[in-house]
Amino acid sequence: MADGLLVVRPGALTTVQDRGRPGYAHLGVPRSGALDTAAYALANRLVGNAPDAAALETTLDGVGLRALAATTVAVTGAPCPVRISGRPVAWGAPVRLPAGAELEVGRAESGVRGYVAVRGGLAAPPVLGSRSTDLLSGLGPPVLSAGMLLPAGPPGPDPVPGADACGLPGPPSRLVLPLRLGPRADWFTEASLTGLWRSEFCVSAMSNRIGLRTEAGTPLVRARAGELPSEGMVLGAVQVPPDGLPVVFLADHPVTGGYPVVGVVPPGPALDAAAQARPGIPVRFARSR
Repeated sequence: MADGLLVVRPGALTTVQDRGRPGYAHLGVPRSGALDTAAYALANRLVGNAPDAAALETTLDGVGLRALAATTVAVTGAPCPVRISGRPVAWGAPVRLPAGAELEVGRAESGVRGYVAVRGGLAAPPVLGSRSTDLLSGLGPPVLSAGMLLPAGPPGPDPVPGADACGLPGPPSRLVLPLRLGPRADWFTEASLTGLWRSEFCVSAMSNRIGLRTEAGTPLVRARAGELPSEGMVLGAVQVPPDGLPVVFLADHPVTGGYPVVGVVPPGPALDAAAQARPGIPVRFARSR
């Protein structure tokens, strides 16, 4: 029997992700990759995978999988119930999945995105050096559907002892994003920029892998009329559309855009937290240098 997993229940939006495909923005290709990079990295450490091994990223309601051969799996990210053939097993730890057994990753109890790593990594065909599903460009494996086969690669070394003791912050109940102003902060009034640090926005239900959208809060007011020519965009760029409500670009963001970028959230823990921010939670921006 081949190594790998059969998709029994695909979940609302489950994709294959790795560390992404940086370096192709000049070709119009987004970076993509796991949104919560720390949770993704921990899942791979737990099962002894290479740091860039492909894993599954789930959204809110988990996924159901059947093992084609015995293997080891780990679930991290948004806390959730995990069962093997109906029996509860540990979340955030390596667990043995016997051949023919079903892994049920349940609905997130908090946060948004979970990560499911299988020993050996998922062996989807790489595109431009990455196995990541890119929802914007359509590159990479398709979004999971029932009956899909997910082949696994050859097992690597044994899992790192004690890797399950590596703690990660829990999903946020409020989000504070450090913001480095520029390059287009001068497109907004001084009063708006001062108010940005005081205003409390909320995560919009329209958020996705492309960007975290905000609502409520005090809209930013432009100091200039007209629009910019399209220019390059980076991960963490905070673009401000005509409604004045900031949008934080995430891994599947477009590589160009014409709305002014008031600032950039640096990659790291803040963007990982943004990946787990549920609609309705408060969002504030804190000035960073």
